[in-house]
Amino acid sequence: MEASYLLTDKKVTSLKGIGEKNEKLFEKVGVTNLNQLLHFYPRAYDHYAGLRELDQLTGGEKCAVSAVITRPPVVRTGAKTAVTILTVKKDFQTLEVIWYHVPYLRKILKKGASFVFRGVVARRPGKWHMEHPEIFTPAAYHDVEGSVQPVYSLTAGLSNKTVQKAVRQIFEKYEIADCLPGSMLERYSLAGRESALKNIHFPESAEKLKEARKRIVFDEFLLFLLGLSRLKQQSSGQENSFRLRSFETAEKLVSGLPYSLTGAQKRVLEEVLDDLAGEKMMNRLIQGDVGSGKTILCFTAMLSMAMEGHQCAMMAPTEVLAVQHYRSLCALIESSGLDIAPPVLLTGSLTAKERRIAYEAIASGRSRLIIGTHALIQEKVDYADLALVVTDEQHRFGVNQRNAFSEKGKLPHIIVLSATPIPRTLALILYGDLKISVLDEMPADRLRIKNAVVDTTYRDKAYRFILKEIRAGHQIYIICPMIEKNEDLDCENVVEYTGKMKEFFGKEANVAMLHGRMTNSEKNAVMSDFAEGKTDILVSTTVVEVGVDVPNATVMMVENADRFGLAQLHQLRGRVGRGDAQSYCIFVKSEGREEGCERLEILENSNDGFFIAEEDLKLRGQGDLFGLRQSGVAGFDLADVFEDRQILELAKDAADTIGRTDPGLESPELSGLKKLLDERMNDVKIGL
Repeated sequence: MEASYLLTDKKVTSLKGIGEKNEKLFEKVGVTNLNQLLHFYPRAYDHYAGLRELDQLTGGEKCAVSAVITRPPVVRTGAKTAVTILTVKKDFQTLEVIWYHVPYLRKILKKGASFVFRGVVARRPGKWHMEHPEIFTPAAYHDVEGSVQPVYSLTAGLSNKTVQKAVRQIFEKYEIADCLPGSMLERYSLAGRESALKNIHFPESAEKLKEARKRIVFDEFLLFLLGLSRLKQQSSGQENSFRLRSFETAEKLVSGLPYSLTGAQKRVLEEVLDDLAGEKMMNRLIQGDVGSGKTILCFTAMLSMAMEGHQCAMMAPTEVLAVQHYRSLCALIESSGLDIAPPVLLTGSLTAKERRIAYEAIASGRSRLIIGTHALIQEKVDYADLALVVTDEQHRFGVNQRNAFSEKGKLPHIIVLSATPIPRTLALILYGDLKISVLDEMPADRLRIKNAVVDTTYRDKAYRFILKEIRAGHQIYIICPMIEKNEDLDCENVVEYTGKMKEFFGKEANVAMLHGRMTNSEKNAVMSDFAEGKTDILVSTTVVEVGVDVPNATVMMVENADRFGLAQLHQLRGRVGRGDAQSYCIFVKSEGREEGCERLEILENSNDGFFIAEEDLKLRGQGDLFGLRQSGVAGFDLADVFEDRQILELAKDAADTIGRTDPGLESPELSGLKKLLDERMNDVKIGL
């Protein structure tokens, strides 16, 4: 059996049963090689619990029921459908089992035969109800009873069984080498790497799953921290090649604004300008809530440097946001009367001619202000004199932009923006290579968002309120946790909810949907329409966390709000309240689910992101191993800096130890770790 740290050179087609058709399906979910497949972790787990009697059923839960068929099912046919109905009775309890479009089941479910039906049950008047359950023979269910099976994020045409079969083949063909020495595994009580990867996909037990997750999260944090350390070594102590000589431009810009900066903005701007004028290159994080005024500070720094003849670039996570920044910067230049060439916009959707013109303007130095997306660090972009780079946190760790930009000239000053409030103790670990500035004050003219935590019975009232806002000319966000319906999770999904909103509002509202499986061009088109007011209601997953500024949006409604972490909900809430009108956030709790309600009460009573982040830290436990994963701040696959803070501290201790004893990872026992770190640092698709 071949031992390997990485399987990036092995395509998914090297596995049995993966042909051209399945290869394209895997590509849709971001998997092209075996390394990506190995780290294509389940989004949830399905626990095949013991059998239930009819009098032991619980509404809303997935249950397995054993039944002897006393009479064959009835098939009712209509113009476009065939409904198969099986009635099971025992001890005065009745279970009605229903399937759609599978009339052939009547030939299988014969009188006298025994089967196990497994599905979500609901209580209807006088009986239990189960739709489209899995069907097992008693022997077949006995084989899986007690097991925990992975559930993956799929695309149409790609089945859960196909993914499971493919992942199993990896473990059959390859030995997964460990990247950590035994002494470290023992010190931090960690499972072996191969055991962890096996149990994250196919857990032997809940305890084994917990151990597997701990090891994988530890590895993610450790590689992340070692990567930060490497970046710090590369940039630490660099002499300032682009010293700001005068604060005159900044003073002119600030005095000409139609509003006054907050005390926090003034403090942070002074820190940034002092860095630019100092002896060493700047590496600074500006951290603050959505709407706290980070962008104007960055524009001020960029224009200050540009007026002294240097180039500055701002990299946005999406094309729509890049366009918005571009227009805002153009407007600021015009209103301030600065004598400087207009900014250049560089995005992936430019035509070949537009791209050539932009490249020439950047290379010649004629354009000193460049706004763009990931296109800013493509090979064909040559900068004449790049002095300052402002980058969003979404690009902070994925593209290793310092190296990418420095390869195009001297190492530039770096400003990283983060709209995710992180307690300072965590920020010092996650952003250990950066100085930290905190905007902990909101502009005085911002109206406080009104919050409401409600249950599902409030929906009709919420829809009427939304209609009232639409008629007043405002726009609405509705967030769902899922893209499509999933039999294993009772959650609202974007696809069905969009249809429901179109039916409910009819001609009163233009409804659009947005989710992560759409192409970049599709997402950009949807967000552009929403930003331009062409769409009234945007039904979306959490991809709108990093969105455009839409001052006209006044309502954020989050379905199954208890399924999200506090920090993420606060981020979503920040999409509204950006204009002059009063804004509202409606958090809808899942039916029959009390978990997460305490968190929602905190959110209902506070709009302070830093307070919320601290409370989130206090409240989070080990999380639900069988439920949805809370999304992490820095884009980790499994790790969550709030939920996994104890593991983060262990990884920090390990990273510090390595930094003292073998910072270059030169010893044989750390050779595997070096390979993994090099891969993550060099491949922008994997990220730091």
